[in-house]
Amino acid sequence: MQTRNKVFEDISQLMTNAMGVAQGAREEAETAMKSMMDRWLAERDFVTREEFDAVRAMAMKAREENEALKARLDAMDAEQK
Repeated sequence: MQTRNKVFEDISQLMTNAMGVAQGAREEAETAMKSMMDRWLAERDFVTREEFDAVRAMAMKAREENEALKARLDAMDAEQK
């Protein structure tokens, strides 16, 4: 009976070690994938959300100013006629 327990202990230890190796491989693969994605994204000219929102706000303000100037020009043209 003692030999049987030793076999089960050995199998249990082997499975525990295999799970540890699998966990380490998974973490290493995740790290490598994250590094590869970070490198790929860094090579692209993507803008941050803050930069996008700032440029969008500037474009909206410019559009409003253009519309106001157009309205003034239209009013001046109407006065001259």
